[in-house]
Amino acid sequence: MPRGLSEQRLENTYALMRRYVDAGALPGCLCLVARGQDTWFRAYGHMDVERRQAIWRDVVFRIYSMTKPVVSVALMTLYEEGRFQLDDPVAKFIPSWAKLEVFHDGDADSYSAVPPERPMTVKDLLTHTSGLTYGFMQSHPVDALYRRRKVGEGDLEGLIEGLAELPLLFSPGTRWNYGYSTDVCGYLVQVLADMPLDDFVRERITAPLGMVDSGFSVPAAAANRFAACYEHAGKNAYRLQDAPGDSRYLQAPKLLSGGGGMVSTVDDYHRFCRMLLGKGELDGARILGRKTVEHMTCNHMPGGCDLAAMGQPVFSETPYEGIGFGLGFSVVLDPAAANVLDSPGEFAWGGAASTYFWVDPAEELIVVFMTQLLPSSSYPIRRELKATIYPALVE
Repeated sequence: MPRGLSEQRLENTYALMRRYVDAGALPGCLCLVARGQDTWFRAYGHMDVERRQAIWRDVVFRIYSMTKPVVSVALMTLYEEGRFQLDDPVAKFIPSWAKLEVFHDGDADSYSAVPPERPMTVKDLLTHTSGLTYGFMQSHPVDALYRRRKVGEGDLEGLIEGLAELPLLFSPGTRWNYGYSTDVCGYLVQVLADMPLDDFVRERITAPLGMVDSGFSVPAAAANRFAACYEHAGKNAYRLQDAPGDSRYLQAPKLLSGGGGMVSTVDDYHRFCRMLLGKGELDGARILGRKTVEHMTCNHMPGGCDLAAMGQPVFSETPYEGIGFGLGFSVVLDPAAANVLDSPGEFAWGGAASTYFWVDPAEELIVVFMTQLLPSSSYPIRRELKATIYPALVE
C-alpha cells in the first residue's frame, strides 16, 4: 500500500469505478495510485465486452492524446542537445510555413486572411498557442477547411504540407487551442534527429524506461492483450467502435501521430510518470535534466494566466479556470479556482478514449486511469477520481 494513503478510503475510488461499469457507462476500467515504489491498483469490467474478456493490468490501451506528453519529452531531449531554441520560428525547420497567415473573415468557401502578429515558434507548438486546430472541432471555418482538405488523412509529411496551405485560427501566442501542434512537434523530431518518430521515441524514451508495451502499433505478441474501444451511445450506453482483432493499430500506421498515435499499458505509463516525478530519471535511466522537467511543468501562458483567460474556459469535460499549460502538460495554478481537489504544480493530461494521468510533485503522487470510451467528455470521471483519491491522503 502506498505510504500515507488509506486503503479504506481508496475503496471509494474502486466503488466509483464499479458504479460506472455496472451502470453500463464504461466497458471496464483500471486505476493505479502510486506514492514512491508502492502502488494501489484496481481493475473492474471487461477489456472486450463482446468476448467477455476481463480487464487486467497488462491490457494494452489506445492512449490517444496521452501520446502528447511523450512526444513533447522527445522533442525536449533534442532541445537539451542544442538543436533548437524555444523561441525559434517553426519556419526555420519547415520552410513552407514561412508565409502562414491568420483567418480574418468569411467561411470555408470564401475567406480572407492576414499576416500573423508574429511568427509561430516551437514553444507555441508545445503550449498549443500555435493557432493550429483539429478538423473534428467543428466550431470554426478553419476546422471546415481542415476537413475539406482532408488534413491528417495521409502521412506526417502530407499533414505538414496540408497545414502549410491553410490559415491559422489565430495569431500565435494570443490564444490556447487544441490541435495538430504536437503532431508538428513529432515532425520536428524527425527533422532534427533525421530518423522516424517511432524509432526515436523507442530509442530515447520507451526502451530506456522499460516501457515494453508502448509504441505506435500493437505487436503481434501483444495482440491478445489489446482492448476493444467503444463510443458513447447515450447515458449509460456504449457501442463498439474499434474491435481489437482487426484494428488499424495492429499494423504500422500511415501517419505517425505525435498528437495521439500511441498505445500503452498502465504500468508502462506509470514508469513514464515516475521519470517525470523523478525530475527526468528512473532506475538509472536519465531521459531529461532536472531543470528541463521543471521548465516543462510550469505554466507558460502569457502573464501567468490560466486557460480560461486564453479563450478556453472548458475542454473535454474539464473547466479550465485555475489551470495553466506548460510544455506538453496542463498545470494546476489555483485549486480553489479549479473547484477540484488538486495541488498547485500538479501536471496532467488525458486521452480521447477517457484515459487520464496526473503527477502531483507536492504530494509525490501519481495516478494513471485507463479505459476505452470515446469521447472523453462523456462523463466527469476525471474530476470524480480526484474527489475520491485525494481524501485518501492521510499523511
